[in-house]
Parts: sequence; C-alpha cells; structure tokens
Amino acid sequence: MLKITIIEDEEKSLGFIRGIIEQYCPTAEIAGTATNVESAVTLLTNVKPALVLSDINLPDGTAFDMLSRLDEIDFKVIFITAFEEYAIKAIKFSALDYLVKPIDPNELINAVNKAREQIEHETNNLKLKALLSNVRDFSDKLRKIVLKTFDSIYVVDLQDIIRCESDNSYTLFYLKDNRKIMVSSVLKDYDELLADSGFIRVHKSHLVNLNYIDKFIKSDGGYLIMKDGASVPVSQRKRDMIMDFFNNLQ
Repeated sequence: MLKITIIEDEEKSLGFIRGIIEQYCPTAEIAGTATNVESAVTLLTNVKPALVLSDINLPDGTAFDMLSRLDEIDFKVIFITAFEEYAIKAIKFSALDYLVKPIDPNELINAVNKAREQIEHETNNLKLKALLSNVRDFSDKLRKIVLKTFDSIYVVDLQDIIRCESDNSYTLFYLKDNRKIMVSSVLKDYDELLADSGFIRVHKSHLVNLNYIDKFIKSDGGYLIMKDGASVPVSQRKRDMIMDFFNNLQ
C-alpha cells in the first residue's frame, strides 16, 4: 500500500482530498493528516510516508518551511496551491508535481497514481542495485542449499541452480548438470530465501538465476532464453526490471 499523509489547514479541502483518495485510489492508505507546519513536522517524522500531499500556504508558514525542518526527505511531494505564478514556476523547475485549487478529482487521482509508479520504479531500482551487487559478488561465494525430496536429501551449490519452476504446491529445481529435483515447498519460499543470492522472480511460476540468462526476447509478451536453452516467460510487471538489469550490465 502507498502510505500517504495530507497537510492541509482547510477542513473542506482536507475532507475532499481524503474522500477522493479513499474512493478512487485503492492501493493507497492515508496514514495521517496535519494542519500546520509544526504538526506536519511531527507527523512526517513519526509516520514516514511514501507520499505527502501538502498545501503550500499553512497558518504558521509554508510547505517549504516544513520540508526545511526535516532531517531527511525520503518521500515524494505533491504540492497544493492557489494559483501563484512564482510558486508554480519553482515547482515546475524542480520537476515536482502540483495541484491547483480548486482541485480537479481526476488530476488528483492521476497525480497519486503517477507518484505511486515513480515510487515503485525507484524501489525496484534500489532492489536491482542490490541484486546486481549480489550477482557480481556471487562468484566469490560458494553457498549451498539443502533440498529435501520424499526419499532423498540433496546438498546443492547455488551456482549450480539454473532456475526454479512452480508446480502447484511443489517446486522443481533445474540444475546445470541436467538434473531435476522436485521438492514439496512452494516457489515463494525459495523466492524469499534466494533473493540476495542472484535469483529473481520473473513470473509467478518462475525464479531464475541471473547468471544463467542468455537473452531477453521482447516480443510475444516477453520471455527469457536461459543458457540451457529453456524459455521462461516474464510477467508484464517484471519487464522493466529485466530491461534495467540488462542496461546496467553494459
């Protein structure tokens, strides 16, 4: 969920913004509201939202005063203002979003959705950087995983795993020596376990070792060709992350 705080001293405007978000932004939650600079600083310090909607003019100062009092600004901001030419020019120059009163409901919804997409993209980029770091360091590590089947227990080097595929409540491991090992655990368990070891969930049914990706085919919805010749579908939600991965390898 996208955690949002609203900084607005006009009760009618606050109620309007809250109502639109609650009704039309199902992936967002309002984590708190404030009506002035002082209370806003306290709120933002304690709540740590992902997105802040703030009126520029507040009873005891401005939104810029509020931001200057924070030790860290790790959230997106959408400013709300009556038409003030210089303020809007400054906001545009800084590539930040803004809404002009009276607020148009569609513009508010679009601004929140745009911010959510930007936040998700930035979050994915952070995850990608960590992932790339793990891939680069992976050759220096010889880590193992224990895979238990009905009649055997296998000790497998992570670097020998090409990919994992979901089969209902089971997970099938494909190894570089052409072995296949089926274990009675769901893929989600291994997604969490291997997340920091160079593996990425590219589809609800597929987890791949980045070291074994041969190429990414962008047509037909997008799919990976692995070094063992296997074709693995990539979900629409993961396409950008895969593209970023290849771009960062260059």
